[in-house]
Amino acid sequence: MTFHSDHLGLTLATLTYDTLGFGEFDDFPETSEPVWILGKEFNALTEKEDILSHVTSRLWFTYRKNFPPIGGTGPTSDTGWGCMLRCGQMILGEALVRRHLGRDWRWVRSQSQREDYISILNAFLDKKDGYYSLHQIAQMGVGEGKSIGQWYGPNTVAQVLKKLAVFDSWSRLTVHVAMDNTVVIEEIKRLCMPWLDYGGAACVDLQGGMPEPNGCLEGACALAEEETALWKPLLLLIPLRLGLSDINEAYIETLKCFQLPQSLGVIGGKPNHAHYFIGYVGEELIYLDPHTTQPAVEPCEDSQVPDDTYHCQHPPCRMHICEIDPSIAVGFFCRTEDDFDDWCMRFRKLSHTRAGLPMFELVDCQPSHFACSVDVLNLNPDFSDSDRLERFFDSEDEEFEILSL
Repeated sequence: MTFHSDHLGLTLATLTYDTLGFGEFDDFPETSEPVWILGKEFNALTEKEDILSHVTSRLWFTYRKNFPPIGGTGPTSDTGWGCMLRCGQMILGEALVRRHLGRDWRWVRSQSQREDYISILNAFLDKKDGYYSLHQIAQMGVGEGKSIGQWYGPNTVAQVLKKLAVFDSWSRLTVHVAMDNTVVIEEIKRLCMPWLDYGGAACVDLQGGMPEPNGCLEGACALAEEETALWKPLLLLIPLRLGLSDINEAYIETLKCFQLPQSLGVIGGKPNHAHYFIGYVGEELIYLDPHTTQPAVEPCEDSQVPDDTYHCQHPPCRMHICEIDPSIAVGFFCRTEDDFDDWCMRFRKLSHTRAGLPMFELVDCQPSHFACSVDVLNLNPDFSDSDRLERFFDSEDEEFEILSL
């Protein structure tokens, strides 16, 4: 374990695990309480191996060292500053696994992997031309006001991932970052079905073919036309601040949204110390920790990727839910319109049956009090007004709109 700097100009006593020794991690608890991980329920007494297999199958992105300099002359390691970027990669990686491999896919060590899996992993390798590499995230962050090597907040990462996803013509995700603590159903359906007009009527002649996609389909497999005809798969990211310096206890129950099958988890953690939260048991959150520095990985000559270090093969970490910093971003993945409608129904039910307050509003249409139009804030890839709101919502900024009782 070493001490390192986790923010520019500020040295913090933050632990970095320089080995992957199993003895440093607590075994999963023996408990009769249900264990929820990314929409799946487990019994810790009878399904411990299934729990560990499920956790190990998630993509685990950590600090790396000795990768090509970012921007040609920049850092060759992200130790001390890249933890939130790595958490952003993990929540996006989970969305891509759902998109291309399915939610029941499992990783098996030393087993030859599917081509789709290799394509996903290649998108995150630490090199300048990966769709979602640390290099791309760091350089795209410059446009969000973050210099390379500066610590990100959850909303900065969400905005950057939204911009990068535009270039991923294989996955063709709709990445929507819901601002103002509000998810607008009508707005999302416009984004995921762009060939429909405002009222839901077709704006193209379906017999004449679909609109041209943004770029050519590429990657391990091309999408069938019938798969894309109705809905572009949705990655929904919702940056929130659920308190001032500590989480407001009124949100604790609804924060346990890992029960929803569409859940991608939560990125957040403690100040300047980010984690990827994937579930909970009792009052403890279960998370993957990026604070392990590993050597950068290069693909083999046969295009396979040595992937052992991209899967956490020890029991996941846990922390009490009250210890989480109130600045978070919650993620959900909806592959189809029915999946999204199901998520809306489940979230409303969850919000009404649990004690406390919902983390955000779910509304049918854009509220009249919104300061910016839908088109300006969420449909314009340049995010002209979003840059202003970014400074308002980012976790390094204390000027959040605090949800109140």
